[in-house]
This record gives sequence, C-alpha cells and structure tokens, in this order.
Amino acid sequence: MFSSLRSFTSLVLLVSPLIFCQSFVVTAAAKIENSQTNWFNDFKQQASDKQLYKFLYNMPKGADLHNHASGSNFPRWWYELAINSELNGGYRYYTKTKLTLCQGYGQNAFGYISPTLTFVTIAENIYKKLSACEQKNYTQLSSLTPKEIKAWEQSIWLDKDYEGRDEFFQTHWQRLNELANNPYIAAEMLVRNMKAFGNEGLIYLESQFNVTGFMTPNGKPQTQTAALNILKERLAQDDAKQTGVEVKLVYQLLRFTPNAEQQLTDIYKFVDQNRDLYVGINMVGREDNGKGHPLRFLSTLRELRQQYPAIALTIHAGEVDEPNFHIRDTLLLGADRIGHGVNLLGDPQTTLLMRHNHYLIEVNLISNLLLEYVDDFKKHPFPEFLRTGIPVALSTDDRGMFHSNLTDEFFIAVKTFNLSWQEVVTLSKNSLEYSFLDHPTKKAMLVKFDENINTFTQNFEQNGSSSLQKPAVLNQFIRRYYPQLTD
Repeated sequence: MFSSLRSFTSLVLLVSPLIFCQSFVVTAAAKIENSQTNWFNDFKQQASDKQLYKFLYNMPKGADLHNHASGSNFPRWWYELAINSELNGGYRYYTKTKLTLCQGYGQNAFGYISPTLTFVTIAENIYKKLSACEQKNYTQLSSLTPKEIKAWEQSIWLDKDYEGRDEFFQTHWQRLNELANNPYIAAEMLVRNMKAFGNEGLIYLESQFNVTGFMTPNGKPQTQTAALNILKERLAQDDAKQTGVEVKLVYQLLRFTPNAEQQLTDIYKFVDQNRDLYVGINMVGREDNGKGHPLRFLSTLRELRQQYPAIALTIHAGEVDEPNFHIRDTLLLGADRIGHGVNLLGDPQTTLLMRHNHYLIEVNLISNLLLEYVDDFKKHPFPEFLRTGIPVALSTDDRGMFHSNLTDEFFIAVKTFNLSWQEVVTLSKNSLEYSFLDHPTKKAMLVKFDENINTFTQNFEQNGSSSLQKPAVLNQFIRRYYPQLTD
C-alpha cells in the first residue's frame, strides 16, 4: 500500500509541473486573445455608426460565396451598358414606356408579357418585329428623359417598403428581359462587380454565372463556347486583373422547369469540361414552387456521379416560410453548402447534424429581410447558427436589386448581434475555407487573408481611424435603413 502511495505521489509531483505549464500556456493564450480583441469591443462602444461603417468598409474580407451574377448588377450599370454600343457588343434596346393595348397582344414576336408591366426591355431585332401599334409603346433606351431613366432604374431594385418577394421574382427579371441575354454586358458586369468588391477588400468571388441563353445582336442564339470566350477575354484584360479579386464560377440550374433533369445532365458535362473557371453547380429558384423539390434530382445526381469526377454542389434550401425538410434532403443530394437556410431551426435533427460539421450556410441578411423571410434582422437565425457551431459566411445574393454590398452585411451583423472580432474574422475565413477552390489555391487565399487582416489590425491599433484611407461607398439600402450614416 505504501509503495503504491509513493508511486502515486511521485506521479503527482511529475505531472503537476506539466499541468501548471499547460494551465499557464492556456491562461497566457487567453490573455493574448483578450488583448487582441478588447480593442474592437472598445472601438464598438465608442464609435459612431459612421465610424463603424467606414472601419468595416476598409476591413479586409474573404469571399462572397452566394452571388447571382445578373442580380448583382446595379441599375445604373444596366442603363450605362445598355446604351453604350461600344461596350455592349453593338446591341440596341427599347423599353416599354406606354400601356396602349394592341390587337393580338400577347402573341407578339417575343411571347407573352403582362400588358400592365412597364419598363420591359427588348432588343432592336425584336422591336422591329412588333406591330406599329406595339412599337408605339416602346422608347429607345438612349432616348429616355432623365425622369424616365430614374423610373427605369428604380423598376429593377427594391426601393419601396411595399415591394418584396413577388416584386422581385415576378417583375425584376421580366423587366430586364433581353438585357440579361447579352454576353458582353454579362462579362462587363462581372468585372464591375470585381472592382467594387475589390474596393471593399474582398479577395475571392464565386459567382453564379451561366453561358446559356445568350443572343447575338440579330437575335440568333449565341453558343456556349462563344459566350465563354467573350467572358474569358474580358477577365484577361488588365483592369480585371488589377482588382485583386480571384473569380471562379458556379453554374445555375433553375430547379422547377419541366426539363430540369436534362439541364442538370448538360450542366454537369459543361462544368466537367471547364473546370479551369467553373467550380460547382447550384440549384436556384423559388422553393415555394414544389416542382423543384430537392429529391426530384437524387437519382439523376447519382447517375452523374457514376460518370464524372466529383463536382461541388451548393443548393438553395430553407428559403421558405414554413418548416420543411428541404435542407435535410439537399444534404442528401450531396451539397456541401446551403444557400439561405432560414428555416433550419424548424428541423431539429438536421440542425444537430450541421453543428460542428463541414456544411456551411451562406447567410444573406439583407435578402432575407427584403424578400420577407424575416420581418426584422433580430429574428434571423444567423446568431444561433454562428454561436452553436454551424459554419456560416455572409454573402450578398442579388445585391444589385437590393442596392447593397458586403460591408452592409457585416455592418448589420455587428450592429444587430454584437459580433466579437474573432467572429468577424471567422466569417471571412469561413468564406474562403468553404469555397470550392482547389486546395493549393484555397490555402494561398487563406494565407493572403491572414496577412491582410493582421496588417489592417496592426495599423488600426497603432493609428486608429487615420489608418482607414478609403472613403466608404454608401449604396441605397444602407442609406434607407440607416439614415444616420448620411447625416
């Protein structure tokens, strides 16, 4: 017994220094972490909203992983490119400014469009096929009055309190109409987004960008190869490279169309053949349209995985009002990322599955408010995700139609949920860690972000607000919801 006691005592004496050292290291690490984050808490408490916004605008950021290319373009960009034939490939456009009903309306050259919807834009080749009566309803875009230009621009973003989900899904895209079918405009818009994101400190953009449906100026279908070449040529130009923003693309599938399974098969083949630029596939479209339910595609995906090397999936799920199992079913399809995920907490088993797992939720705070999936930012499940171990990243969705940017998302998150500095940094690191980049590029991006954020932090701690050199760009959303930023 005494021998055992002596052995135990010796063991305690041996281990105690190790325990003390480990305790000291943990305590020291905690003190270092606290010293690194206390400055941000102090800054939040003392800063005005203007100062906080400018800080977040200048702050280095990681990636935007949930970005619809056509929905991310600001109205003024659409108009500028639509009337500039040198940049838009020589196309000319007309838009509907009058509502005169004509005989046979709805059977015209471009199919049915609601007779009460103004500012529907058509290409010149379609305009020439209209009847004389129908042509009188349209005005060439370059001939609009300043008042008409303003109204045209306002018609494609949610600028009024009563506009919401239906306005967005049922009028915005219909009004853009053939503008969205121009490959030159699409390529130019992507570069404009790169420039704007680069100014916000972003280093990677993973945009949802298709090369089908494009048309030539004479109204003939543009081939995927030709459209892709137009895009690649634009991305190769110096101003695109100088943005400092790496770009990869995700191909979209509109999930509720009758031939969606065949489209998915075609998309899989295309992405596989263009892995230099395309890194994944996304299923998009209103989830309240039951024809696009996730399990519809399970057998097709399983067949495709037998034929092709792995292709990453990020799929819209949980962007609905009622509880359902779409997120669970989407994970079953093989998705690694979930777009929106607003109703996740209504499915406790899937919530538990996603905690401390490798599935990321692409959170879009502004989109979820404006499209009426939450009626107050404080009711958004984002902090529950963030603080229970569900990986999340902030993203912009259709920012052009919301007139917002990525800084707005961070500003709202910090203001509404009192984010710590560690949480702010984690959001950007997650956006890179859960991107679909190849491993070496992803690793390099994470190193670059660490360098950027460490340099930014050191400069701010040493020089305060004088280190924030870039003036913040305030878009219409943030001006409307936080007017104190413009006072």
